[in-house]
Parts: sequence; structure tokens; C-alpha cells
Amino acid sequence: MRLLDMKTYVALARNRHFGRTAEELNTTQPAISSRLASIERELGCKLVIRGEGRFALTSDGENVLQHFESVLAGMDSLKDSLSGADHNSHEPLRIGAIDSVSSTWMPQLIEALHREFPGLKIELTVDGTKPLVAGMRKGEFDLVFCLHPVLDEGFRSYTACVFQMSWAGSPKLIDPERVYSVAALADLPIISFPKNSPPYQMVAPYFHDEQALASKLTSCNSLFAIINLLIDGFGVGAVPTVTIARELQMGLLHPIRVTKRFPPMPIIASYQASLRQEFIRQIVRQAKRCTADYCASANPEMVWID
Repeated sequence: MRLLDMKTYVALARNRHFGRTAEELNTTQPAISSRLASIERELGCKLVIRGEGRFALTSDGENVLQHFESVLAGMDSLKDSLSGADHNSHEPLRIGAIDSVSSTWMPQLIEALHREFPGLKIELTVDGTKPLVAGMRKGEFDLVFCLHPVLDEGFRSYTACVFQMSWAGSPKLIDPERVYSVAALADLPIISFPKNSPPYQMVAPYFHDEQALASKLTSCNSLFAIINLLIDGFGVGAVPTVTIARELQMGLLHPIRVTKRFPPMPIIASYQASLRQEFIRQIVRQAKRCTADYCASANPEMVWID
């Protein structure tokens, strides 16, 4: 049986969609169907149940998936042992991260990975949670750090760290000595993350639970732009405290004393568990070490390991 067929089946089981699998493997849906049919003929059993929008693996299909993943992982390990793991340097590591991660401990992770894998090429994409999760499902990333896990089969997730969120504003706009109620905050112009993003979805119940209406709301898809808007006094916002530590120290922003704290924000890591298994496990171990080191060196009230 060809390795190409095994890789196709593993990708199909992960995507649970012929179109997405074809797109990931840069081929056509008929080619994916043909490879699946070839595997089923060779093994003499039905692997996939499909029809009317339904996709599921049979019990034989689940068993075959485990064996194919094991074979592919073994091939990766064999390549590692024969080439001193240098083959990974020819396949870039594709990392996706939201900007609150890219601006905190991501540089340490990249530096550590380059030390461990001197020839490794790293492609870092900074984007929002929704496109990162969608890209992971399409096979565009090996590892992502965002606010939602990738729950599909073939992926693993864990909580990388937790960011404390703080309301902050410029001394041009807020009184640092005042304690603001939720209603008082609602009267201020608020700079938020994009609509339907996880941080935005946390803002709405924050006010609604107190029967307050935040009517002067501006959304922005860039943490850096939000911070600059806060500094310029265009509004107040709830952002990860650690991302504005320098601005707080310089007095450009002040934490707003509130009667109700904004909930903390867990950062979720999701990674491919089907392909390049041993290599990805090494990457995940290094990511966990870097995150732990960063949390140990930072203010424990701003970021911590859950």
C-alpha cells in the first residue's frame, strides 16, 4: 500500500470532508475517492460511511486509522534517525498565534526552536482565533495558539497559559483613583476586539449581567491598534494585562479600578497529532517549557499556568 494512500486516509479522517481533504493535498475530490476505494479494496472492508451530509468511520475504519497513524509516525522517526532530523528543516513548521501570544512569549519559543533545530524554517501567522482554527482544520498549520481548541479528530489541545484581563485607559480619559461601576464603564467609549471574537463575546455578558448598556462601542481586529487607541484616549478597553505592562509602567495607561473584574482569558494550544508525530511532540514540549519559563518570570497576577 502506498504511503500516499495512507496519508490521504489520515487527512480524510481528520477533515471528515472530501473537498477539504482534496484542497489540503492539492488534488481533486475524485482522486481522494479513488484512493479511499483502493484502500477498501486492498483491505477488503468498508472504512467510511457517507451520504446526505454524513461522514463517519466504521469500526474497521477506526482501527485502520490507528495503524496508518502508527506507520506514518514510524516513517517520520525513521527519517529522523537516518538524517539526524535534518529533514524537518526542509518542511517548515507552521505556527499560528493570536497577537497577544505573538507579543509575549512567542519570540522566546522561536529562539528556543532555532537552538534545538538549527536548520528549522518557521512560518508564523498572526491572526484571530476563528481563521486560525479554520486554517488548522484545513491543514494550514501544525500548531496554533488561540482562544478556542480544535476539537476535530486528529488534533490535540491543552491550555498553554491564562492571561489576566484588565480594564485600562489613558489618564486623559479616566480617573485612576476612581472605582468604576459597570454602569459607569458603560458610559465611556469602549474599544473592543472584533464582533464574534471570544474577547468580544466576553464583553457583552459583562455588561448585560449588570443590566448596563455599552452603547459607544468600537471594535478593532488588532491588539496593537487597540492599545494605541487607548493611549490616545479614544476609549477604554479590557486587554490582557501583560500586553500593556510597559505602558502601565510608563504611565501611558492606567488600570481602571472596577467593582467587577473582567474574566481571565485562557490561551489554548492545538496541534496536529496525525502527521510528523514525534517531531510535533518535540515542538509541543518546547512550547510548554517556554510558556512555563515566561510565566515564572512574569508577574503571576498577569499570566499563569492553569
